[in-house]
Formats: sequence, structure tokens, C-alpha cells
Amino acid sequence: MLAVLLTSARVAPGLLTWQAWAALRAASRVLASADHPQAAALAEAGVTVEAVAGPAFAAGPAPSASLARLLAEAVAADPGGTVVWLAPAGADAPDLAGLEVQLLYGSRDLPGAHLLDVVEVMDTLRTSCPWDQRQTHASLAPHLLEEPYEALEALENGDDHALREELGDVLLQVVFHARIAAERPGEDGGYDIDDIADTLVAKLVRRHPHVFAGVSVSSAEDVNRNWDEIKKAERAGKGSGGPPSVLDGVVFGQPALSLAAQLLRRAERAGFPAGDRPTAGDGLGDQLLELAARARVAGLDPETELRAAARRLAGQVRDWELRQA
Repeated sequence: MLAVLLTSARVAPGLLTWQAWAALRAASRVLASADHPQAAALAEAGVTVEAVAGPAFAAGPAPSASLARLLAEAVAADPGGTVVWLAPAGADAPDLAGLEVQLLYGSRDLPGAHLLDVVEVMDTLRTSCPWDQRQTHASLAPHLLEEPYEALEALENGDDHALREELGDVLLQVVFHARIAAERPGEDGGYDIDDIADTLVAKLVRRHPHVFAGVSVSSAEDVNRNWDEIKKAERAGKGSGGPPSVLDGVVFGQPALSLAAQLLRRAERAGFPAGDRPTAGDGLGDQLLELAARARVAGLDPETELRAAARRLAGQVRDWELRQA
């Protein structure tokens, strides 16, 4: 009988299921390509692997005729035993017509495992592509701004396929900046993608004590209050030098309507007397701020509302252009 062992290329060699190890130790023969990532780990564990080189053992959408013939000959030569073939790492179940085949799943990808591919490809680009080699944090800054807006546009268009692609472009910016930072030593401010992930996980755990630390909440409002208190403590710990403010951390470089909405939201949470009704002045900016406050009272996001109105205007302009043609 032939047992086909399928493994993930993203799981460390040797980390196999009990079923896979039992089959490998009981097998009469174990066949694999000479460069199979599991070969060295199996040999170290005392499993004899017959290394077979050549295109027959290359990864591909379907096994080659020469591979199928080789496996059939191996099974025929040992009718009472089990031949284990280590399929190329990451390969799908092959179609080996005419052979009695048992599929063994030695390792499977965990959710998020494909992110390892992104890191690997980014490493290759940084070392092999002249354009990628030249990039710096500063040169990538425009893309760090543009890509989220392209993702937002896909979301507003209701285009799930485009949103999936654009989110990948957003992820690329994170991975690219991490790869550049990893080239600096730690004492010079260097960090890598794992440092970014660790920082994010620590922040999520810290800001969700009702999930990870046994804090009791009864509503989303309780979660918001806890969140505000935690962020307040974080801001105090950073020691900005001035007196602590609920506005600490607000990015004033963001679009003006988003900025106004965030300021109003922070002010309201702090109990600012005029939180939802700022004093209106005579200037156009004051009137726009008043509109942002009205949107907040109505439970609306002014940036989203204006973007929707702008898209409607764009449609009206295009309709008008068609009528003029």
C-alpha cells in the first residue's frame, strides 16, 4: 500500500501528527525528494528516508507520469508493506489512479500561517529587487497614506474582491516598513515584524481586561469606559512633558472632518460642557465644526457622510456629462 504524507511548508520540520510518526516508523520504505524539508528531521529521529532526486518529485498541480510509475514500482516490490511518500511540502492530495492510497496529514497550516509567505517574499524583494532595495521609511510614506484610502474606496463601492486586494496592499506597507526597520540593530531603534506583532498583542490584551483579565462588564458602554481609562493611564505613562489631556494622541494631520469628529468624541467623553455644541463663530470653519457636532448628535460620522455626498455629486456630474454629449 502507498501512504501519501502531506505536510505544510509553514510548519517547522519534525512537528508532525502522532498518526504520521506512527506510519513513518512502521513503513517498509520512506521516499522523498532529496531537498524535502522534512528529510533531515526524519533522519535525525531515526527514520530512513530514500532520497530520490529529479523532476518527478517537484511540486506541481499533478504528479508526473514518471513519479506515478516510480511509486507503483515501489509498492509492487513490497506487496506486504507500506511505502510512505512525502509529497512536496504544501502540495495538495495527488491523483494516483490505479494505486491504493492512504492520505496522511502530517501537519496543517494554522490560521494566519500564510503571513509567513508574505514575510519570505518581502525578504526576497528587499535583497533581489533594485527598486525595493532603495526604499526607506520616508520614500514609502506616500503609500502608507494612499493604500488605506484605496481600501476605503473599495469598501464604499461594495467591491469585496477589490477590498481583499487593497487590504493586501495595506498589509504590504506594514511588512515593508518592518523589513526596513529590521536592518537596524536594536540599539539604533531596529525592530522586526515579530516585534510589531508582540506590541499589538500586548496592547489588545491590555485594552481588553474584560476578555483576558476577568474584569466584569455588562455593556459596550462599560467597555468604552474601561478603554478610555486604560488609554488615559497609557498616555500618562508615556510622559509627554505637559499636563495630561484627553486630547493626547489625537493626530492633527488627519482629514479635517475626521479630526473634528475625534476631538468632539474625546471632549464628550471627558465631560467637556460644550462637547456636542461647540461655540459657533462667524467663520466658515466654525460652521463646519458645528455641522460636525450635529452629525455627532445624530450618531453619524461627518467624514463618511461627506464622502457619500461627494460620491453622489460625482454621479450627478457624470450623468450631466452624458446628457451633454
